[in-house]
Amino acid sequence: MATTGIRYQPDEHPPTAVSLGLGLQLAVISVTVTVLIPTVVMRAGGATEIHLGWAVFGATVISGAATVLQTVRFGRIGMGHVLMMGTSGAFIAVCITVLAQGGPALLATLVVAAALFQLLLSARLAMFRRVLTPTVSGTVLLLIAVTVMPVVFDMLSEVPDGSPSAAAPLTALATVLVVVGFALKSTGALRLWAPVLGVVAGSVVAALFGIYDLERVAGASWVGLPAGPWPGFALDFGPAFWALLPAFLLVALIGSIRTISSSIAAQRTSWRRPRAVDYRAVQGAAAVDGLGNLISGFAGTVPNTAYTTGVSLAELTGVAARSLGIAAGVILTSLAFLPKALALLLAIPNPVVAAYLTVIIAMLFIIGMKMVLQDGMDYRKGLVVGVAFWLGVGFQSDAVFPEHVAGFAGGLLGNGMTAGGLAAILMTAFVELTKPRGSRFEGEIGVAALPGIRKFVGDFASRSGWDKAMADRLDAVAEEAMSTLLREHDAGAESRRQRMRLMAYKQDGGAVLEFVAAPDEENLQDRMALLAEQAGEAPSESEISLRLLRHLAAQVRHQQYHDTDILTVRVDAPAHR
Repeated sequence: MATTGIRYQPDEHPPTAVSLGLGLQLAVISVTVTVLIPTVVMRAGGATEIHLGWAVFGATVISGAATVLQTVRFGRIGMGHVLMMGTSGAFIAVCITVLAQGGPALLATLVVAAALFQLLLSARLAMFRRVLTPTVSGTVLLLIAVTVMPVVFDMLSEVPDGSPSAAAPLTALATVLVVVGFALKSTGALRLWAPVLGVVAGSVVAALFGIYDLERVAGASWVGLPAGPWPGFALDFGPAFWALLPAFLLVALIGSIRTISSSIAAQRTSWRRPRAVDYRAVQGAAAVDGLGNLISGFAGTVPNTAYTTGVSLAELTGVAARSLGIAAGVILTSLAFLPKALALLLAIPNPVVAAYLTVIIAMLFIIGMKMVLQDGMDYRKGLVVGVAFWLGVGFQSDAVFPEHVAGFAGGLLGNGMTAGGLAAILMTAFVELTKPRGSRFEGEIGVAALPGIRKFVGDFASRSGWDKAMADRLDAVAEEAMSTLLREHDAGAESRRQRMRLMAYKQDGGAVLEFVAAPDEENLQDRMALLAEQAGEAPSESEISLRLLRHLAAQVRHQQYHDTDILTVRVDAPAHR
């Protein structure tokens, strides 16, 4: 099996200097956006400077704490991988509208409402598995790049008035050359430090041109807290609340999809040996998203979401260790209490930040492409990705009926990720809703269910008009899949009765069998992949069904959620000779 370029997996321990250095780098990149978004929202919405101070402080503390929680995974909260959290740019338009119409109190109320929706979504994520697919998640990752890159390119030329004309291009060029040069040619420790070396090189060149903001650093206090009252909640639930709630929940859904997409990408890039996605970890990531937004509402600041910088950094440096995420979260939280340190980082010129982000976002775009292609690409998936992506590009660039879009839902569709993500969701939902209704069998997990399952599958094959060869293949696949589930659920399960549901439906000339049962700890996809490497070894009795299933099925997908275990098997009709 192919392996990735990962040097340190989540459960491994790189040198402390590596964790702190890369953690500082993630915090530096994240804090800029984390501070910028609430600043833009509060000032554009007419909030006072006192409330702005609390909004920035709260956003920074919450983002750092949520990053740590994502990394360490506490029960069903968190995913156990490096996943940076920060304020969400998708909420900018609706938050400004809310502040203008109802003030900080209404904003706090709507953020809490959105958070409760996200927590519900995380708990019932299995119900949305047919819509929130890898195709949708990958498309959202592609569109994150589309949404962010125009801002990044604008930052490339943002230097103080009166600066030398060569300051911005040479500063950005130095950053990119050092990052890309070390990443492409170096191995070992130098590869790990390539991004840091690039930022340092860019900052040194910026200082030579006089565009590193030393006055900001000198004027900041060493330790401090914002002053001012808590904004409270608007609990009258008046017309403004109900008018703005649908748009707010829609953006919250897109934010959750971004977090889900980022958490799947984090898993894809964190292990040397590719593994099946653990959707329990995805649920944990979505739960932190909701919990962070719940606290954001109480703090009177804007909602947060997952950032993909950690994912791209793991792809670039090969470091995905949890110690990196913990270091980044602790540093980010500490910066909220250290205005001098925060100013030191915020003084890094925009051309340096933009050049660094250009490399990071380019890596993210590739990760999105891999996710879109991970389960194969048929014409339906291609149409969903193509239409959603270019709609996102069109809306982001104001090329699609801007005179009508600008006023819709507070400018909701002006964000390419939101517009394209919503299009991908709607198209995927349409495909699922218009599928032929499948046949269903329900029973308890046990040997006694096998005769009923075989009869159910035989009747399904007969109704579908398949010949004996296809009917026999379906029978064998169903039996081996059920036998595998039986063995997986035997240990410790005798004391409780477990239900199982089997769905069968036709798809593209073949059949799909979907088993929904109680959860198990081990992923069958990973075990089947391991069997491929052990082809020359004598199989144990417990592996025989897996080997037969691997041979008979065209595709096997095992999705593990809290309280739900889904095994989906695709079976192609045998070729006639």
